This record gives sequence, structure tokens and C-alpha cells, in this order.
Amino acid sequence: MNVYLDNAATTAVAPEVAEAMIPVLREAYGNPSSSHAIGRKTRVIIEQSRRSIANLLNCHSSCIYFTSGGTEADNLALRGAVRDLGCERIITSEAEHSAVIKTAQSLERSHGIQLDLVRHLADGMVDLTHLEELLASGPKTIVSLMHANNEVAVVQDLQAIGLLCQSAGALFHSDTVQTMCHYAFDLQTLPVDFITCSAHKFHGPKGVGFLYIKKGIQLGGQIEGGSQERAVRGGTESTHNIVGLATAFALAYSELENHEKHIRGLKSKMATGLKALFPDVRFNGNSDAENRLYTVLNVSFPPHPKSGMALFLLDLEGIACSGGSACSSGATLGSHVLRSLKFHDPERASLRFSFGRYNSEADVTNALKAIERVFS
Repeated sequence: MNVYLDNAATTAVAPEVAEAMIPVLREAYGNPSSSHAIGRKTRVIIEQSRRSIANLLNCHSSCIYFTSGGTEADNLALRGAVRDLGCERIITSEAEHSAVIKTAQSLERSHGIQLDLVRHLADGMVDLTHLEELLASGPKTIVSLMHANNEVAVVQDLQAIGLLCQSAGALFHSDTVQTMCHYAFDLQTLPVDFITCSAHKFHGPKGVGFLYIKKGIQLGGQIEGGSQERAVRGGTESTHNIVGLATAFALAYSELENHEKHIRGLKSKMATGLKALFPDVRFNGNSDAENRLYTVLNVSFPPHPKSGMALFLLDLEGIACSGGSACSSGATLGSHVLRSLKFHDPERASLRFSFGRYNSEADVTNALKAIERVFS
């Protein structure tokens, strides 16, 4: 028995996506920057993919810049804001993805930018009053706050945050890697300047994503030596991966409503089953609530002698889950998110279960049985 419940880390490539990529690998081998017919054919494929994504997001295709994934896109937005847009301050939070926190800290050291951390409320939501106070004074600023936390499923109000930033003349970047293709975005109305995407979070290939840059904002590149992606992201485009990204995007948007209904059902079954097994179970960040990211359930188990080995023991049972972000795997201090939001309890095992389109009710049933065996 093998049950994969770590879809927030990465997802299986959809068969439809793989099928769309294979002909491109075989036939669209031309360099899209070349002027001959074979190169032009490849360029057309890339631009068709860009337009397809832009149409679903309701933005101009020129706002989509392909990258290697969310981490590069986060770096590009923050570093570009400091280097090219005159930002002297970054406002972010301790609960952000390391791609944002570490980049901000690096810019603080290398460029002397001011780094301010906004507080969170007890439930994990950003303290909008504190954010407004921070924005009331200070140098030109970019605010970077993720849409939904990849570990505890807290969903921030992008509309409210964006309007605060607009009122203060600040730029707003949001890491939307966990919500892209799980929620619909209308970028004509959403007050954001930058958002990020990584295809492997919604059954696309690894190694490709994009940065959305609001029309009118001009960034330079952080990779030297190429003028691809309108000189914002140098390097020959990965045509087959871009096609995979666009195909996964279209597939996700074609089934958004049914997908959400399916995943919410699985998550509810899991939460209900855990409550029946462990009266003292907790859900970090109220991750079982309706208004949380519906793909993620972060569980704090009652104190148990096996707590420290829970993740390993579940793996032996064939259950793949995580103790936090996959990008932090190997760390010995545990989840920085749980610590920063004050959800960490050294006596209790906290595990993240995340659900995808290929999970079934049988998967949840088998996972609950394995959890009962581990914590028996």
C-alpha cells in the first residue's frame, strides 16, 4: 500500500500534460530565438502557451515571464524591485517561504535595504493594522506576503493587502504557488504587482513556472547573457516544459469547481477521522476550517512516545506526508512556520497532509488506519 498525501510539495504529472509535451520534445527542437522556419515554429508554440495562460488569468500575455519555477520568480520580483524600481525596504513576514525570507535577508546584507516583519494574529492571519502602520512611513517599499501558507493553510486577503499597498504607494508581491490553479485569479481587478507560479504544484512538470509582472512595470534580468523573455529572464526557453505548464493550467481551470469539491471532501473525511481517533488532536492554523487552503491539513497529534519518529514510521507504512515545507527538508529545527506563528509544540508531532486530484477516499481510509497503528 502506498498513499501519496504530499501534494503541497509536488504533484504527479497529469497524463494529458505528458502527452502534450512528448510531441514538442520530438518535433519542436528549434531555438525559439532563431529566425528560420523551425525556430519560428517553436516561438509560436511558446507564445500560444503564454496567451493561453494569460487568458485564464485575465491579463495581457506580455505580463507573463517564464521562469524555472516559484523560487526563481520570487527572487526575480524582490531583487528586481530593489535593483530596478528603487525599493529600499521590504516588508514581509517570518512565516513566508524561504525563497522570500532568505532573498529579503540577502538584500538586507548586500544592498542595505530595510527589512520589516509584519506581525500575525493568533490564527495566523496577517495583522493588517500593523501592516498599515508600517506602510504609513518609510522609504519606497515592496510588500511580499504569500496568498496561502504552504504549511498551515492560512489564506490571506490579497484584496485588502493590495489596497493598503496601493494607498501607501508600495509595490505588492505575493507568492501564489500554493493557490495557483486551485483558485481563480482575475488580474484585471486584483491589486497585485507580482505573483508567482510553479507548474509542479498542479500536475505540471518540474522546472518551469512564471512571474506575472503588472503592465507598466519594467524589470531587468538577473541572469546575464541572454535577451529571452523580453530581457527579463535570459536563457533559451524550455519549450516542452512551457507547453506542459500551459496544458496543466488549462486542465486545472477546466475543472476548478469539481476539483475543489473533490479535495474538500477528502480533507473533511481526514479531519473527521482524526478527531474520532484522537480527541485531543489539533489543526495548526485552524487548517481544518472552511476558509483555509482546501488542499492542506496540518495536524498536531497528542503527545506520544513515537512523536519524534512519526514521519518515518508513516513512511514505513506507505504513507507519504511531510513535517513541513519540502524546501526545508533536512532541517533539524523543525518548521520555521510553526515556530513563527507559535504553533510549535515539542511534545506533539505536527504533520502536513496535502491532497491532489488523484487521491481517493480509499487513500484517506488507509492513511487513517496507518496513523492509528503508528500512534497506538
